[in-house]
Amino acid sequence: MIPFPQIDPVALQIGPIGIRWYALAYIAGIVIGWRVARRLVEAAPAAGTARQVDDFVTWATLGIIIGGRLGYVLFYRPAYYLQNPLEALMVWQGGMAFHGGALGVIVAALLFCRSERLNPLAFGDRVAVVVPIGLFFGRIANFINGELWGRPASVPWAMIFPHDPLQLPRHPSQLYQAGLEGVALFLVMLALWSVRANRARPGLLTGALIAGYGVARSVGEFFRQPDDNLGFLLAGSTMGQLLSVPMILVGVYLIIRARRAG
Repeated sequence: MIPFPQIDPVALQIGPIGIRWYALAYIAGIVIGWRVARRLVEAAPAAGTARQVDDFVTWATLGIIIGGRLGYVLFYRPAYYLQNPLEALMVWQGGMAFHGGALGVIVAALLFCRSERLNPLAFGDRVAVVVPIGLFFGRIANFINGELWGRPASVPWAMIFPHDPLQLPRHPSQLYQAGLEGVALFLVMLALWSVRANRARPGLLTGALIAGYGVARSVGEFFRQPDDNLGFLLAGSTMGQLLSVPMILVGVYLIIRARRAG
């Protein structure tokens, strides 16, 4: 067992205003993803312009925040927030769901592409490549907050998380997921994007991201402790795994569709 690094969730305190690592993680993911996407979108065959990526950042940010928060409220803790509706607005306290954030970004992308007369699948393919960047920083923020910890473990790198009421050694599953959903998935997406034939098949990269995330999330859930209010569900699965099944199916469909069309 190794000690959990005691990192203050508040990165910077300026008088009554506290800037949390959680917020900085989202900002870092959005800014770095934006800068990378500006380069990707104009690679042949072009799916848009750098200026359009600049404009889309605002749309994507709103989609991430609104969709991610609504997803968490509706999928994970509906009863709690029904009794405490105002707390649903307290995003700074944590509690975001990728599945909801993904739906929020998809809606934002569809609306944006319609307004700009862009092919939503082609434009979405370039955005899909940078999504794992945000996932990586989000999982690191979960680790710093000492939340969403793993299941009890006896591995040498197990940790006791400060907010765990049982104080058991557990898998640092946030780091596992940062590696799978962030680093590994980004490298896969970058490798797929580097092949011009893949860029010329609208929807292929979007499908690869959706299916790839579903697989990575499902694997990571085997090490992550389910939410107390949900526990294990159908056949011992978790909510994260159940929500990933339709993602994998949709992703595979988009890949097959893109390959046939190409």
